[in-house]
Amino acid sequence: MAAVDWFATTAPAPAPLPARRRPRPAAKPVPSARRAPQARASGRRLTGGIVWISLFALLLTGIVALNVAVLRANMTVNKLDTTELQLRAENAALSSQVSSAASARLIESTALKLGLVPAPATGTSYLDLGQK
Repeated sequence: MAAVDWFATTAPAPAPLPARRRPRPAAKPVPSARRAPQARASGRRLTGGIVWISLFALLLTGIVALNVAVLRANMTVNKLDTTELQLRAENAALSSQVSSAASARLIESTALKLGLVPAPATGTSYLDLGQK
C-alpha cells in the first residue's frame, strides 16, 4: 500500500501566474520629408533583387546549355560505339573468310583444278651450297 500512497500524495497547488499586460500598439509613422532616404534604399533593394534574379537566370541558362551539350556528346559517342561494334563484327567475318580461303584443303583443291600435282616424296632432294 506504500507504493499507492506515494502516487496518491497531493502536491501543493501551483501559484497563479501574474497577469500579462498586452503590448501597446506601435504608433503609426507620420509621413514626412525624411522618408525619402528609405524610399531610395527600397529602390536599391529592388534593383539588387533584380540583379540577383537575372544573375541566377543566366547561371541556370548556362547549366541547361551545358547539359544539352553533354547530352549531344553522349548521343554521338553512343552512335560511334554502335558503329564500332558493327565494324568489329564485319572484321571478324572477313577474317573468318580469309582464314578459310587460306586453308590447306582449299589451296590443294584449287591447285588440282589448275592441273598441278603434288611432288612425290621420293623426288625430294637437297642442295649443298658448299659453304666455305
